[in-house]
Amino acid sequence: MAPIDSEPLQPPTSSGSRLKVDTTMSVKYSIDQSRRLIVSVGEGIVGFGDIQDHQNRLLADPDFDPAFDQLIDASRVTSLELTTDEVKTIASRRVFSPGSLRAFVAVRPYIFGLGRMMEVYHEDIGQVHIFDSMDEALSWLGRSLPVG
Repeated sequence: MAPIDSEPLQPPTSSGSRLKVDTTMSVKYSIDQSRRLIVSVGEGIVGFGDIQDHQNRLLADPDFDPAFDQLIDASRVTSLELTTDEVKTIASRRVFSPGSLRAFVAVRPYIFGLGRMMEVYHEDIGQVHIFDSMDEALSWLGRSLPVG
């Protein structure tokens, strides 16, 4: 089993790389210790730098456990600005353990497609599945929305 990659993520160096970072956009997350679940939520325009920062913040968070599952809510993302090389870079980084389940929710078709690409690139190092509804994602994770 390969170790978790705690080194800060660097942009890919290929000629197709693009570092477009919208500093007004942040990908937020919460860690629910009792449910062993990390919920990551993106809104607006999300680029490689936003995802890179998100992964780095998770790894630096003392409450982060790579064995937890993750719910990625991209339903409010209006634009996901990533090159193919950036998708490969993000998907190949070992942030979570191989046994963790990671559900990605996207409602826009092209964001769903980029999520599928991440799913394919990530298949050798973990379990990621793409959904177009929150209910399906939560069901696959074996979770429900908290009441209250």
